[in-house]
Amino acid sequence: MLRGFSTISFFAEDLEAAKAWYTELLGVEPYFGVPGYIEFRVGDYQHEIGIAQAEWAPHDMSAGPGGAIAYWQVDDLDATIERLTAMGAKEYEPKIVRGEGFETASFVDPFGNVLAVMYNQHYVDMLAARS
Repeated sequence: MLRGFSTISFFAEDLEAAKAWYTELLGVEPYFGVPGYIEFRVGDYQHEIGIAQAEWAPHDMSAGPGGAIAYWQVDDLDATIERLTAMGAKEYEPKIVRGEGFETASFVDPFGNVLAVMYNQHYVDMLAARS
């Protein structure tokens, strides 16, 4: 069911400051940006690091440090949501279409951990390019 790491999302009150900081840290400019969201591709497999405006965070940003949600690639997001629900996971963030070919959802497992899942066309394209 879980194919591999797809996207990790961070949240920031000041998106422009976060963009500058991560551009310096990573040594690359974001490859994608829309109002409220930027994304970098880094590493050997061009994994995605997304930074979204803080208002989009599915949790209280003022509660303390944190904010990262790692998304696992799945082949069928709807079937995965159904399975997680059937196994007792509680919805944390509902299915959201982030753009064409990019859908996410997250759940709290029975042990209190956030498990985020995603269908990410970039991940599928990277696998196809390796073949």
